[in-house]
Amino acid sequence: MSGRRVSLDGQWHFRADPGQEGLSAQWQCQPVPDESWAAVPIPGPWDQHGRDGHEGVGWYRRGFEIPPSALGQPCGICLAGVDDSATVWVNGVEVASQSPVRARFACNIDRLAKPGKNTIVIRVPDRGTPGGSLRTAWLGSYRTIEELIRGEHSGTLARPSPDWVRDAVVYEVYLRSFSAAGTFRGLQQRLDELRELGVTVLWLMPIHAIGQSRQKGPLGSLYSISDYYALNPEFGRLDDFQALLAAAHERGLRLIIDLVANHTAWDSHLLRAHPDWFARDERGEVRSPLDDWHDVAQLDYSVPELRRYMTEMMLYWLREVGVDGLRCDVAGMLPTDFWNETRHELDAVRPIMMLAEDDQPAQHEHAFDLTYDWRTYQALGRLRAGRLRPLSIATILTDEQLDFPAGSLHLRFSSNHDLCAWHQPGMQRYGPQAAKAAAVLTFALPGVPLIYNGQEVGNCVKLPLFERVPIDWEPAGHFDLRALYACLGRLRRQHASLRRGQARIPFELPETDVLAITRTWQHEMTCVLINCALEPREIETGATPLGDVTTLLSTTTPAASGPARAIELPPLGFWIGTAR
Repeated sequence: MSGRRVSLDGQWHFRADPGQEGLSAQWQCQPVPDESWAAVPIPGPWDQHGRDGHEGVGWYRRGFEIPPSALGQPCGICLAGVDDSATVWVNGVEVASQSPVRARFACNIDRLAKPGKNTIVIRVPDRGTPGGSLRTAWLGSYRTIEELIRGEHSGTLARPSPDWVRDAVVYEVYLRSFSAAGTFRGLQQRLDELRELGVTVLWLMPIHAIGQSRQKGPLGSLYSISDYYALNPEFGRLDDFQALLAAAHERGLRLIIDLVANHTAWDSHLLRAHPDWFARDERGEVRSPLDDWHDVAQLDYSVPELRRYMTEMMLYWLREVGVDGLRCDVAGMLPTDFWNETRHELDAVRPIMMLAEDDQPAQHEHAFDLTYDWRTYQALGRLRAGRLRPLSIATILTDEQLDFPAGSLHLRFSSNHDLCAWHQPGMQRYGPQAAKAAAVLTFALPGVPLIYNGQEVGNCVKLPLFERVPIDWEPAGHFDLRALYACLGRLRRQHASLRRGQARIPFELPETDVLAITRTWQHEMTCVLINCALEPREIETGATPLGDVTTLLSTTTPAASGPARAIELPPLGFWIGTAR
């Protein structure tokens, strides 16, 4: 196998283990799967192959062949993305355990490999989101582990993005909750407030007309589209939306809309006019994408006419209406070649932002400017308890470099609409101080930070997606989050290093509790320190590679205060400064 990789993608076998009996029953040692193991495609989360109701542990297994000529050579298996934590066995012997931080990892199987048939088994817990083997897997020879885990796209370049995309601060708006009116005009009245917060791009959750057939909740899902050319009357008319767009542009803000291209409502215009554009089940009936998405019908992108329709529809919103880009819902459920072809036509109109709700490296080459960074969000869950380790963030950055095209942009977030609706609002997840530290980290990492509406006031209530729950813009308590976000936005504008600078985690401070991130651009270096511990820390800058530093923002000092020889960090505290 010298110099070769053999893909392990394709059909695997899956078995749910809600009672966690698999280990005691030694499922990893079973020679062949029985009828209780279902055939499933890999890569992909288990909610995309009909198992969205699964809770608990899931097991994957498949066989692979090793030719006799390959024995005696360094051989390893790489998994480019496994949700949560994972344990891997080869031929019944445990070879690796992955912490929740490292989504990709590799293991040496030299001593276990045998000529002919071999078996790999992966055990994956479910921790509240769809689990599974989310990305590609392969078998290959290597000289170093880094060489083995380096993805096929790491030697390529990401598509170029406009400056305003690279420098963006994105604010996600759920219109039903954002204002008392829940309308375009309700948002328009607060644009100055958002600009003062440091926002440069508004992302509006779906604004299109929605269906009523098989509706979820009292108001229905915004992601159940009945007409891609019509607006949801809840929010206003087309002239209201155009007034909002014009007002945003007058203030230097860009506006992108949520595009739901994977599925439509059951009473949609497309399903009535073109039923042959929809995917069918084994009985020949139009099907939903997932069992729990019973309010929508799956489109079939093998149909050329559907592809043309969708491309023309996107062009309409760019050319005729004037939006500045698209956030593409469940982008990975559509073929990448469709996005590649469509982006070429969209670019001919003008420079736009394309944000994918996905995290596949291939999406950066031609189609998308931005993809989601789920791994940092998962790591942030350990911040409140003082269990976030700086090494975990360093690992994420290293793996991104090994996996993604150079120059790829990642959307950094500590909450979003799905997380706030289905799990818990950011303030409940983090608490006040960890919420601030999480906000600082999303602005410190390379990429583009996201603020979900209500985060800037410490919203503590879930914002369900099928009804209207207002945000309390003057909540009890005094968290100073709005001032923090405004300051982070101002620092991002003022310091090119925070927007464009190369990111490094050059050192760890006492007992690995303090995360240090430097961002260097030309002659400027900005440093961010975050105390991940629940005890205070004091950093003597002369004992570190920082040297002379000047404070820009800290937990205790809101403005520049001159050279700092020592930096005091309270529990979960932070500091941002420049170093020379």
